[in-house]
Amino acid sequence: MSDIFREVDEEIRHERYKRLWNRFGTYLIAVAVLIVAGTAGWRGWLYWQESAGREAGDVYVAAARLADQGNFAEAEARLAELANGPGGYPQLAGMRAAALKAQADDKAGAIAAFDAIAADTSAAPLLRDIARLRAGYLALDLEDYQGASQRLEALSGDDNAWRYLAREALALSAWKQNDPAAARRWLGGILDQEGVPGDVASRARTLLELIDAAEGKPAGEGS
Repeated sequence: MSDIFREVDEEIRHERYKRLWNRFGTYLIAVAVLIVAGTAGWRGWLYWQESAGREAGDVYVAAARLADQGNFAEAEARLAELANGPGGYPQLAGMRAAALKAQADDKAGAIAAFDAIAADTSAAPLLRDIARLRAGYLALDLEDYQGASQRLEALSGDDNAWRYLAREALALSAWKQNDPAAARRWLGGILDQEGVPGDVASRARTLLELIDAAEGKPAGEGS
């Protein structure tokens, strides 16, 4: 009797599974195909990314070698190939191209290139800050205090990693513009702080001594 009940139960399950398969089998096959196709596509995309990354890296290294050899125009041309490259290569290439303009003594072009990176909201925040800093330092030679401050004051806050370098550049710019009071204020923002890098503190003290000497004050007296 138990064997009969078991056979009936198995037959019922078989009929149930058959009905389910007839109803949903096509969908199950479609899902399986999509999973296989998606997996293949994902692996293909990863392979393409890896391959494109290697090619972009080769182009970047080739540009760096050309720059080391003094072939700045050729190096910039190679870097331009990475404008639509994968990952962070377009941003790195833009930074390097801007630096090459400075090396080639095209400071105005370098400032414009760094300003463009600093204004690019799609760029990494770290690169944007570095671009502001580079543009601000270059502006010390070509522009007035306003030109430096509009780039560097955003980096001078107490929570910014570049604050000491930004304050140093602002102090230099103010000094060049014959504004010792502003220069002293920025230098104070360096020398009155803890944890200032030794080289930055040393340069700040030297500049303060120069300002004191120019004003006929004993070194370190300030205003």
